[in-house]
Amino acid sequence: MMEEDFYATLKLKTGEEVFAKVAASEEEDRTLLLVSNPVIISEIKTKFGVVGYKVEPWLKTTTEDLFILNIEDVLTMSESSDIEMIMIYQKFVRQSQKDSGNPSKLNRRMGYIANVNDAKEILEKIFKSS
Repeated sequence: MMEEDFYATLKLKTGEEVFAKVAASEEEDRTLLLVSNPVIISEIKTKFGVVGYKVEPWLKTTTEDLFILNIEDVLTMSESSDIEMIMIYQKFVRQSQKDSGNPSKLNRRMGYIANVNDAKEILEKIFKSS
C-alpha cells in the first residue's frame, strides 16, 4: 500500500541528512521509503550570516532519480512544509532534468578545441619557451 508523496528531511543512520520527495510503502513485514531526487542542502554562511543554500545530489555518480530505503536505515524523518526549501528543491530538480535531457555540445565559443596531438605540440612549445 502506497501513501501520498510528501517532502521530508531524512536523517540516515550513516549521518547523512537528505531532503527529498518521499512516499512510504508497506511491503510484507517492513516499511520502505521511495525517495525521489534526494539532495543534500548546505547553508552558505558568511560573517554576516546565512546568505544562501548549496544544493547537491545525494549520489553524484548515478543518473537515477528514485531510490528505495528501508525505514530501518532512517534515524529520523521530518515532513517539511517550508515553502522556501521546497521551491529550492523543485528548481534544482527541474534544472537537473533539463541539463541531463539536453547535454550541451562543444563549440568554439566555449574555448579552444584541439585534438590531443595538436594540444601536446602547443603545450610542449610553451614549456620549452619558458
